[in-house]
Formats: sequence, structure tokens, C-alpha cells
Amino acid sequence: MSDSKTAAPAITDNRAEILRPRDAAQVAFAVTRAAREGRSLTVRSGGHGYWKPEPGGLTIDLRELDGIDVGEPSAQGRIVRIGAGALWGEVARALAPHGLGISSGDTASVGVAGLVVGGGIGVLVRDRGLAIDQLRAVQLVTADGRLLEVSEHEHGDLFWAIRGGGGNFGVVTRLDFEARELAGVVAGEFSTDGDQGEFLRAVRETLADAPHALTATYMDVPAMDPSAPAGARLGVVWAGTDQADAAVALAPLTALDGVRGSLAPQAYADVLLDMPHDPDDPGAPVLSVTGLYGQLDDALIDRLVAVRRAHPASAIFLRSLGGAFGEVAEEATAFPGRSATWFAMAIVFDLPGMLDDDTRTRVRTELAEIAEGRLAAYSNFTNPASITSTADFHTAPAWGRLRELKAQWDPQNLFTRNHNIAPGS
Repeated sequence: MSDSKTAAPAITDNRAEILRPRDAAQVAFAVTRAAREGRSLTVRSGGHGYWKPEPGGLTIDLRELDGIDVGEPSAQGRIVRIGAGALWGEVARALAPHGLGISSGDTASVGVAGLVVGGGIGVLVRDRGLAIDQLRAVQLVTADGRLLEVSEHEHGDLFWAIRGGGGNFGVVTRLDFEARELAGVVAGEFSTDGDQGEFLRAVRETLADAPHALTATYMDVPAMDPSAPAGARLGVVWAGTDQADAAVALAPLTALDGVRGSLAPQAYADVLLDMPHDPDDPGAPVLSVTGLYGQLDDALIDRLVAVRRAHPASAIFLRSLGGAFGEVAEEATAFPGRSATWFAMAIVFDLPGMLDDDTRTRVRTELAEIAEGRLAAYSNFTNPASITSTADFHTAPAWGRLRELKAQWDPQNLFTRNHNIAPGS
């Protein structure tokens, strides 16, 4: 490991100084430097993200911390140590020869740490829970430059906060997961030319009593790029290689007139979407809403479908929850809504000249109606411009505790370029 006084390689552009540390000691050096110089601090974990370098600020880009170390079986399970800057597609490919898997997100090019600190709702979420539910420890650089080993047994309060607190408590440099056996998955896509609302109701009923091995994702999107072709479709992933069992679980849906699609065995890494991302690209401006919902009721389905119909440049996204996701106690982590059975998101693109003021006002009203009844918003999919309060990502008790811990571990709010939790008084 490099000396902690050794600076990370730097790249200077017209917006910020970007540091690419090679180890945790260099991360600590960069954090203390940002605090000492009073500069804004942005942290990238190698993949996608909303926060871009600020003029005069300092950015820590963790892409060099991309190691993946698969441990031997032990009484603590099979522990895999992963650098914060690794990408989830790389992790899936590295674990496959060992017959192991970790539930991540749904995109190969997302960074490990960035996804995890927000929770991590992936395509194995009903079988294995959130990404944070498989996390056993992290290495963390705090606001005062300390390098800590954090777990349920060491600094347990920090470990609770990191799992859902969104990067407010330090820079995660390494993550230790308990990986479980995963020989492969059975995956497929289904669609219908019929009414999408009725199709979603059928999907809801099929998932209501489905085995935990089955997770479903519904998308209805406009034409964007080859990784996300236009149209409405249901993607399903069965955790395991038994295609017959997967087909039985889906039979109530696939037996309906007009529903078409197929299943096939796949490697888990091949299921993750390939969506290359330029971290310097701010992306298209959007109006959006996210939510964790106790039930996917008819009113919510109708509102989601209505937004998609009313606005050609819009998208809706749903993922089934329940199963292992709901078996974790609400108070065990900072992540909210463990009683939720569905996650939903609606996006309306707001490119220049696309929406007039009246339409923009109407869209905001429609999205607010979709938010009604949700248990909480989901930070990982939420554009900062679309939220009114970071408290929306947490239960009231968790929000109070998070603010107290923020005051303890980051009283000057150095880690502010995130869905920020202000220190409590």
C-alpha cells in the first residue's frame, strides 16, 4: 500500500481536479486535502452517477480500485472482497467460474460502491434481497481521513447507515459480500399487443404467489439506443437453471391470449444490461418520480400507463419485490419500505423545446399523483432535480438517526454531493 502522504494521480480540466487513487491510503489523503482546502468533493465509484465535477472542486474517481478477490468457503460463508470502483458486470463474470453470484443492479456498467450505498434493487432481488443484504463489511474513509473497517461488529452504527445512506458518511473503498451459489439463471422477455394496464394486472397476480426465485421487470420506453429498444416488455429472471420450474411459475401469465415470449438458460452476467456511460455526460433533463409501494393497485397501474400514453418522450419501469427483500427487518438497515411488493418509476424527458410551461405543470401533477401512497422514494434512480426532500428516501425514525450519525461522523458536511443528509443539531 502506498504511503498515506502520497497523492493520487491527478487530471485537471476546466471544471475540477480529478484524482484517481490507487489504494485506500490515497483516498484518505484526497479526503483530508479536500477538507483542508475547503473544496467541494465529488466521489465516483467507476460507473453511472448524477453528480458531475464542480468548477474548482475535487473529484475522487475510484476506478483504479477494481480488485475482485474470491475467498475460500468458511463458517462465515464465501466472502468476496470487491474494490469500490469495480463494475457489476466484471463482478458477475469473475464469480461465474466459481459458481457464485451476488444480486447487484441490472446494468453491467454500474459501479459497485455507488449502487450499494443506495440499496441496490437488482434482477435477483426476490431471491437474494438487496445488494446491501449480502454485504458483510466495508472499508471506509471518514471525513477526518480515518480508514476504518466497518461491520456489524465494528462501528455498527456506521454499518447501519452505509446500507442505504447514500454516501453521506464516507468514501467506501472496499466491500465484502457473502456470495451464494448461482450456477446460472433462466431468463426471458414477454410482451403483448393488448392493453398494457391489463397486462400489468396479470403480471401482478402472477408474482403475488410466485417462488422467491422469480423476479420480474417491466419497461415501456421510447426509442433511445440499442440497449433499450422501444416498446413495452416484461423481463424475467429465475435464480437457478431449472427452466421447467421457471415456466410453471410464469404459467398464469403465459397462458393468457396474446402473451408471447420465451425462456432460456443464461449466465447471470449476460442478463445485466450493457449500457456504456460517459461520466461527464450530464444526460437528458427529466421530470421523474420513484416509489416503493406496498401494493401495485389498479389506480397506480392506471396512472403509470396514462403518463406513458400522454407523453411520447416518457418511460415507465417496474420491478417486483417481496420475497427475500421483505425478510429483512425494517430497522436492520437505513433502507426503507421492506413491506413493499413493487418498485415503480416514471420519467418524462424535458429536452429543450419539448415541453411548454403548461405541459410541464401537468406532468408534475401527474407524477405527484403517482407518488401518492408510496412507502418511500428510491435514491439510486432519483434525479436530484426531481426531489423535494432527501427524507423521502427513509422512514421517519431512520431519518432522525441518520442525521444524528451525520453530525457525529461528518459534522462539516464534507460529503454533500449526494442525496444529502444534513447533520442534525
